[in-house]
Amino acid sequence: MKFASLSRSCLVCVALASLFVSRASYAEPASAVQLQQTFESTVQPFLQTHCLDCHNQDSPEAELDLSQFPTVDSVAKDHQRWALVLDRLSVGDMPPEDYEQQPTDPLRNKVITWVKSLRAHEGEKQAGDPGFVPVRRLSNAEYNYTIRDLTGVDIQPTKDFPIDPANEAGFDNSAASLNTSPALVKKYLDAARQVADHLALTPSGFVFAPHPVIAHTDRDKFCVNRIVDFYKRQPTDYAPYFLAAWQFKQSDQTKQSLEQIALEANLSPKYLKTVWEELNRELEPLGPIAALQILWNTIPVDASQADAEKVCQQMEAFINDLRPKLKPVVDNLQSPHIANGSQPLVIWKNQQMASNHTKYARWSARKLSQWKLPAGSPAVQAMVVPESLADREKHEAEFERFCTIFPDAFYISERGRVFQNEASRGRLLSAGFHNQQGYFRDDDPLYQMVLDEAGQAELDRLWQEFNLIAEAPQRQYRSFLWYERAESSFMRDEVFDLHRSEDKDSISNAKMNALQALYLEKALRLGADETAEQAIVDYFQSMQRTFRALEQAEVASHPSHLLALQSFAEKAFRRPLTTAEKENLIDFYHYLREEEQLAHEEAIRDCVVSVLMSPKFFFHLGSPAQVSETPVPLDDYALANRLSYFLWSSLPDEELLAHAAAGNLHEQEVLSAQIKRMVKDPKVQALAIEFGGNWLDFRRFEEHNAVDRMRFPTFDNNLRQAMFEEPVRFFTDLARRDGSVLDFLYADYTFANQALARHYGIAMLSHTKIDPDGWFRVNNASQYGRGGLLPMSVFLTQNAPGLRTSPVKRGYWVAKRVLGEHIPAPPADVPELPADESKSELSLREALAKHREIASCASCHQRFDSLGLVFEGYGPVGERRTEDLGGRPVDTNADFPNGNEGDGLAGLMQYIRESRQEDFLDNLNRKLLAYALGRTLQLSDEKLLREMQTELATNDYRFSALLETIVTSPQFLNQRGAAASP
Repeated sequence: MKFASLSRSCLVCVALASLFVSRASYAEPASAVQLQQTFESTVQPFLQTHCLDCHNQDSPEAELDLSQFPTVDSVAKDHQRWALVLDRLSVGDMPPEDYEQQPTDPLRNKVITWVKSLRAHEGEKQAGDPGFVPVRRLSNAEYNYTIRDLTGVDIQPTKDFPIDPANEAGFDNSAASLNTSPALVKKYLDAARQVADHLALTPSGFVFAPHPVIAHTDRDKFCVNRIVDFYKRQPTDYAPYFLAAWQFKQSDQTKQSLEQIALEANLSPKYLKTVWEELNRELEPLGPIAALQILWNTIPVDASQADAEKVCQQMEAFINDLRPKLKPVVDNLQSPHIANGSQPLVIWKNQQMASNHTKYARWSARKLSQWKLPAGSPAVQAMVVPESLADREKHEAEFERFCTIFPDAFYISERGRVFQNEASRGRLLSAGFHNQQGYFRDDDPLYQMVLDEAGQAELDRLWQEFNLIAEAPQRQYRSFLWYERAESSFMRDEVFDLHRSEDKDSISNAKMNALQALYLEKALRLGADETAEQAIVDYFQSMQRTFRALEQAEVASHPSHLLALQSFAEKAFRRPLTTAEKENLIDFYHYLREEEQLAHEEAIRDCVVSVLMSPKFFFHLGSPAQVSETPVPLDDYALANRLSYFLWSSLPDEELLAHAAAGNLHEQEVLSAQIKRMVKDPKVQALAIEFGGNWLDFRRFEEHNAVDRMRFPTFDNNLRQAMFEEPVRFFTDLARRDGSVLDFLYADYTFANQALARHYGIAMLSHTKIDPDGWFRVNNASQYGRGGLLPMSVFLTQNAPGLRTSPVKRGYWVAKRVLGEHIPAPPADVPELPADESKSELSLREALAKHREIASCASCHQRFDSLGLVFEGYGPVGERRTEDLGGRPVDTNADFPNGNEGDGLAGLMQYIRESRQEDFLDNLNRKLLAYALGRTLQLSDEKLLREMQTELATNDYRFSALLETIVTSPQFLNQRGAAASP
């Protein structure tokens, strides 16, 4: 097999190039006797006649010595080298054309069949071998996903870590590539501390914030946002309630309850019942509720949803316009020489305003003459003040009832400075002080009218956790002391000198009682009235009760924090803790408290760091080692971990661990059910990113900066992100609905958001169903030159240098990533193609043709150039075009390696369907199996690969067929015994 006619640089390229069919076609295993006979009669003479002139011991071309294989066993032991020989023979370019001793096609095929049969024979002998899978650390991506699911927040602590290297298969989840250096261990320690900085203690355990919560301001932000988010989630718009009441009115009320209507519409059953009763209450046509009834009853029985919604929105607009005009006014509480912004006075006003949310400023209706009601509607007449005194009283009573049903606010989430009578806006949950820390809870209408018991309990818990986590009341009181001494002159007298904000005992009962007496004595002496006096007393007593309650709650919460710590460790270790592990964790806490003199919260944080630094957290440990020459089953916890990190790149959830605890996860039916459940979970997106992103080489596209943004101004960060997300959403959708893997190639749909649709020229129609993230499915995508993976902009852009397209890179990507050919990078001395096609005299097609005239380049380029030329209708950022950047018409016609001609994307897909589909499937199988097992594939996996191919075809190429075949295989379910491992 003579390599001498090619340059040394191209020899490596050619020697590694793969055959179109070699990976996708399998031979049946032959017997040892047959293999020996064929080796002696055919293979050895073939080597002697056609190969050893060049590949001998004395001067081996391409460092390939084929004289060192005197037996069948010697070939079997060096199967990886012989895989290269198989590839070269199958391609048909070895021996080279100028070598005199050319084998006949039948002889070549006989040797090819023998090599395949030998591989099948050896694979059959070791079939199911789990392979050597040593202990390894979590990859950076797995660490981030695991922290996300462990803490509930996406902290991504490894974003500044060195990039994980990939193994031979191209994935970074293999022990072969994931080393652990001392420098990396230090980074893990920093990452663990970063995670611990997000920890916040609650009365029942601890939670993690989306940002560090060491500083009080950060704790405030975390707690405030949790409460405000809770408020925003509550259904407090009126129109949906009116619409739901109308729907219930039209429904068969024997089959559907009002509560069911509310739950289906995501409304409060409690408040819908109130609204329903008011809309159906018998009353005279007097007042605002009667006006609402009149409007509501005008909705025809056969009205469309849109028409009914329109009337309901009119009703809501009427309430929102009228209700603020009926609100009682609360004046500032004033007291001589006490600043209007003093906490006792402001809190009194807050309380008055809060109690007025459902109250009515009596007789104010008489001053009103404008209503936001449809002109000419009978509802307008209901709002007119009657002439008789009796009717006026009824009219006023209805206004009063209206205010109790429709409060002026269900909750106050923003508040300005209350004492200045500013509108309720500004700081979130603010008490409305001046230059002072303080929060005020104002949500009674929501609490009483909308929330059920569970909602009330959750809201109470959020406010209690706010006070405990952020110490807001204590800081508010100390802020009061500072304000009264610094900004107000009220506490500048010498008698107040013992009461300072910086004193640790300022919130003690003794200090507070003493200050209350001094403060009240001076206030009364200076002329405070009874209302101000009571406000001052209430302030001090309320703050004192709050402090004592929080102190008791804080101490009482300590045992729950230790229990939560053990639960955290158990979840982090992905299995139950042993008794010794529990004791060690608690002992470490007590050591930190007693020996290191750390505060309780600091000790808990350090314990969390110790959990995250344990090898039981950031290493995959498998089952405990067993001394065995044969494979041993993974225990159910190790299997749960392996399955979870395969499909989610993260730790097992409660259901998986429950099956592990029950000991039935390894059962076929349970495994199958878990695969189906897990693939439908949104967390399967990690499979799309970590497997799909590395297989198809777009994992790091979010950092892609090769595009000249001056020449391509539409390529901004939003478009780049959308390009990255397109294949992720496509893959995730296919997996979750168990689609055909052939859709990767031939689908006539894709997914887009507004930025990508604009880039693709896709019209967003009014009926387009858009998800909450702004993405939608694009059907009939071929009309836009899209559909499936091949024409996605992420691949077209990544495989273009920036100022031109690159048929070489695009074709290489198709050949290597999609079809599985093993084509190495070009040698260093390859001539450069034009950097900017707008300044080149030749089109890229013409430049490539000249490039292929170089003998050292032709052999490789003939494998993939045509696969890239079909994409010339797409510019450097994947935009469709009819001319290149130099103004020349683009030509997308190509002569494919199978001898057929095709045009553009359709021609490429036809070529793949006719000649390369099995290559694609074989490549997908091999990549997915290598990813699932976390190691390079070996001969013992060949049988499983054949089963995967068979199961795919049998099950209409459904994605689940691949997953189930892998997960139920001996390789996935077992590990090598310690005696069988190197």
